[in-house]
Amino acid sequence: MGGLSSSCIVLLLVLQASCIAWGSEYNYVDALDKSLMFFEAQRSGKLPQNQRVKWRGDSGLSDGFKQGVDLVGGYYDAGDHVKFGLPMAYSVTMLAWGVIEFRKEIMELDQMGNALAAIKWGADYFIKAHPQPNVLWAQVGDGDSDHYCWERAEDMTTPRTAYKLDTSNHGSDLAGETAAAMAAAAIAFRPYNSSYSDLLLVHSKQLFSFADRFRGLFVDSIPNTKKFYASSGYEDELLWAAAWLYQATREDYYLKYVADNAVSMGGTGWAVKQFSWDNKYAAVQILLSKVLLEGGGGAYTSTLKQYQAKADYFACACQQKNDGYNVPMTAGGLLYINEWNNLQYAASAAFLHAVYSEYLSAANAVLNCPDAQLKPQDLLNFAKSQADYILGKNPKSMSYIVGYGQNYPVHVHHRGASIAPISVLHSPVGCVQGFETWYRLPGKNPNVIYGGLVGGPNKNDEFNDDRANYEQTEPTMSGTAPLLGLFSRLSKINGSPRAGSNHQETPTSNTNSSPS
Repeated sequence: MGGLSSSCIVLLLVLQASCIAWGSEYNYVDALDKSLMFFEAQRSGKLPQNQRVKWRGDSGLSDGFKQGVDLVGGYYDAGDHVKFGLPMAYSVTMLAWGVIEFRKEIMELDQMGNALAAIKWGADYFIKAHPQPNVLWAQVGDGDSDHYCWERAEDMTTPRTAYKLDTSNHGSDLAGETAAAMAAAAIAFRPYNSSYSDLLLVHSKQLFSFADRFRGLFVDSIPNTKKFYASSGYEDELLWAAAWLYQATREDYYLKYVADNAVSMGGTGWAVKQFSWDNKYAAVQILLSKVLLEGGGGAYTSTLKQYQAKADYFACACQQKNDGYNVPMTAGGLLYINEWNNLQYAASAAFLHAVYSEYLSAANAVLNCPDAQLKPQDLLNFAKSQADYILGKNPKSMSYIVGYGQNYPVHVHHRGASIAPISVLHSPVGCVQGFETWYRLPGKNPNVIYGGLVGGPNKNDEFNDDRANYEQTEPTMSGTAPLLGLFSRLSKINGSPRAGSNHQETPTSNTNSSPS
């Protein structure tokens, strides 16, 4: 009698289960496409003709003019209309890092144009914001006055005050992060536009010198930012900028800088459990581990090994293999750092694991944790677990990327998404009027802000889809930016579907009609 033996059947079932686990359960390509659309929704300035997010219009067209500088452009931070320099620069760095590490995957998915456009929109703004070697315009808008209003960017009536850093008003953290962003962007653009890449490097080098010579926290120079983005230090940004400038130039000066300042700036001292717009140590340690793993340590090998030891600590702690000194996790399997916008930490950690997996794999290396030895595939498995949680493999069976899947947040804390677009509602929405006519409405947002990663669930995997619940429902640039690289890497998984072209500018069942 013909047929398969029982052992063959078991083997096939195991292989089938493996394919499901590593196959098409989630559409990473579609998630990637949508994440890039979010950055188009956050654009400030004169929008291009190829703008895909049609419910947005031109805005902030006089930013900086009162101070005699052109600061038109850049990105709005989250659900508000302040252009905060630190998270914007961090987001551009992360987008560029994704392109650098996963260029081939992004090209195969025909997303390189969109990815570079997202990077360039920020980098062009940074060029404007850096008119002199020791001057950096750090912010446009004031958080307090901006948050007092609920209005579309196209209707803004709030003060658009611009704030700058200079030799009297220091901000090494913000200037350092902007230097890192421009260095990373220079690498991303090198194969396509060498002159633009060169220009970015000029600005990056000048900004790094400015940040290093005139040290201080930017929130001490711009106090009104403290309640929104209170930077905890600037040493990590100086190391971060130097590490990226070394990647961009291969000049020994920058590698020597991270080696000479490894102890004094905490690069080899801090063992951290998070990576975010504020804390760059884990990323510095992993980026410098790449230099070591590629055999480029030279005279700095011993110091780079200390950096790598801290990179390993981060990965081991995330994967619960660090002899008890681990990152907290929810019962549903999500890294949990902070009740406010926790998913940004899960997304950035997943990205770092995807990148570190590549570095270790290329060097045929493993990671020795106190509780286990981890292979590169183990790191990638962890990255996938966090990505899948974000996309719906969680106790709520909810996608936390707006517009992805069938069950995602529809009461997103975002001014533009929650108010009818100017193409439908031509009259301006007043500052306070917006709260009454739109913010407090129980219905869905009239505009889907595709690709925005919201703050996400609490420590009990609970999520309340409420516009007023900004800790959980507000999408941010800094949270969404790591997704480009993360989903690009996961798209290589066998069986991951291609992206569809099913974007809709408004929900099919819009319950918010234009107010009369």
